[in-house]
Amino acid sequence: MKNLANIITLSRIFLVFVVVGLLYCTECPTSYFAALFLTAILMWFDGLDGFVARKFNISSRFGALLDIMGDRIVENVFWISFCALGWINVVVPIVVLTRGIITDSLRTLAFEKGYTAFGKTTMMQGKIAKFIVASNFSRFTYAVCKAIAFFLLIAGNIPMGYQNKDLIFDIGLICTYISVAFCVLRGLPVVFESKRFFVESNK
Repeated sequence: MKNLANIITLSRIFLVFVVVGLLYCTECPTSYFAALFLTAILMWFDGLDGFVARKFNISSRFGALLDIMGDRIVENVFWISFCALGWINVVVPIVVLTRGIITDSLRTLAFEKGYTAFGKTTMMQGKIAKFIVASNFSRFTYAVCKAIAFFLLIAGNIPMGYQNKDLIFDIGLICTYISVAFCVLRGLPVVFESKRFFVESNK
């Protein structure tokens, strides 16, 4: 039970690579339906690991870092793969990757000072910053927006014709750009609030 949350996190990292493998079976509709099913599961796991950690009081700093790592791997693998398949513009993975590298580097500095990205020891101090970055509402909304984008982009590219296929893909693209905007917005407070760690390091 102690490592259950971490096992769930590692499972979704494994699943995202399975999904991408299925997406490259471009002539097989069945593989795309399997990819949709697995995508739904791994996005459910995104919230399940945190719920399990809180439910059984097994939260840890390592678990928090592993959760962020899992988030980064899943979203970056999806965005890069979608770009490679020609579904989205290259700007999307570039922006998301750059934002992730910046915020995770700053969070590493905060981690050394005893802070975490989320939870009771979050590095966010300001009320607005906490709401944008660390609140359950913000994290849930961002996760749902990404999940919808991933799901609809895959559904809109199933290698078979069906009603409203183009509309589903277009909605997926809209959700994609909303996710990217949300990604940048949630990264800004991390940058601004990290200045104090540099000040403390120079004392």
